[in-house]
Amino acid sequence: MVDNLSRYEIVIGLEVHAQLLTESKMYCACSAQYAAAPPNTLVCPTCLGLPGALPVINRRAVEYTLMTGLALNCEIPAFAKFDRKNYNYPDLMKGYQISQYDAPLCRKGWLELEVDGETKRVGITRVHLEEDVAKLLHVSEPGGESHTLIDVNRSGVPLMEIVSEPDIRSPEEARLYLVKLREILRYLGVSTGNMEEGSFRCDANISLRPKGTVEFGVKTEVKNMNSFRAVYRALEYEARRQADVLAASGRITQETRGWVEARGETVAQRTKEYADDYRYFPEPDLPPLAISRQLVEELKRRLPELPEAKRERLQSQYGLPEYDARLLTASRENAAYFERTVALYPNAKVASNWIVGEVFRLLNAANVEIDQTKVTPERLAELLQMVDRGEVSRGAAKTALEEMFASGKPAAQVVKEKGLGQVSDVGALREAVRQVVAANPQGVADYKAGKKQAMGFLVGQVMKATKGTANPAVVNRLLAEVLANE
Repeated sequence: MVDNLSRYEIVIGLEVHAQLLTESKMYCACSAQYAAAPPNTLVCPTCLGLPGALPVINRRAVEYTLMTGLALNCEIPAFAKFDRKNYNYPDLMKGYQISQYDAPLCRKGWLELEVDGETKRVGITRVHLEEDVAKLLHVSEPGGESHTLIDVNRSGVPLMEIVSEPDIRSPEEARLYLVKLREILRYLGVSTGNMEEGSFRCDANISLRPKGTVEFGVKTEVKNMNSFRAVYRALEYEARRQADVLAASGRITQETRGWVEARGETVAQRTKEYADDYRYFPEPDLPPLAISRQLVEELKRRLPELPEAKRERLQSQYGLPEYDARLLTASRENAAYFERTVALYPNAKVASNWIVGEVFRLLNAANVEIDQTKVTPERLAELLQMVDRGEVSRGAAKTALEEMFASGKPAAQVVKEKGLGQVSDVGALREAVRQVVAANPQGVADYKAGKKQAMGFLVGQVMKATKGTANPAVVNRLLAEVLANE
């Protein structure tokens, strides 16, 4: 099969929309917490788009957008304004969206990615602020007829748009960009970044050009991607589709295409609009914004330690390998949990091993976030201290941790109630060792034949027989004594 794509370079630019975590909507006092609200209950004349209703700018949304721009190394101009973007969709209540066009809040930034062991910089064209639209629900009746319902609760929720330069060269780079961008937004606390709920949405512009050329090809815009995997698959499909069209002497049409997850393909939706089609003009009901240097400096001071800086600090301060540091800084909450644990239990590598291994395993199985777990850093530190004092074996500690995760009880209580305390009594363990030796003649033969792993196997059998409570050091010593006399 001919690989038509191998002749071309992929060119991708991403437009990310992120809902902001404000209490109220962008231009009115209605609550922005619409997810669990009954339909059309968080509405007022402004977000309903009724004649005569006037918007008022949400200051917190402006600050969150500026903070995002600063985190993305953007310039913050002294002047910004809002504009009307005119288009007629049923989910746009006013028939226009209050957005920003030629004077955004942030511009000319960049985000760095690690691609194949090298650092790649992706330019950020702009970060601007607008409002979300209402939500349409398409309903099919049993008889085959269908209709559409509209929920206005989402209309007017603050929506930040982050537009990249066309610097991305593969679906994998696009995925890495989105992962890192969402990580930054979550660290800032400005957005949940939840793609499944629609609070972090991505549109991708993709085109092809023959390798070695500089002129861009005709692009298509791909929508309806609600996961990182969907973005990757949609861009991979669209790149190959365009390559096949060009190989057949066809022409790429500038259009908007939708990703159909079930079919694994993009489909044409409409001809792509140009900026002129929206008839932008300055929003007459909102004043321009003068952004003082004092405000910018204040927002810089409010920025938290961002993921990359935190990752480097955990490696240098605690001597962690990059793999551990990357997992522990995947969220702000993960990193905080680790550092609280290490403040009480100073062996950072051991703490990291338990968090990255056992704690994350339990969290993933229960689909729980780390800041919601009943195993607080204080209780994890207590358990690790008990292991170090020889009061509980590592294997039994894992069992204890599972009970702590389920019940929320402290480590000492769980170890006592479950009888998980480490057994070092030589008399009791000698009998368990003898039983294991008698029950595993092949293991004994392997040990005598010089196979070192046989000892590990026999130790494991003793630990299993004692439900993980045996002291491994005592078990090893007793096994050596018993085997020497076999």
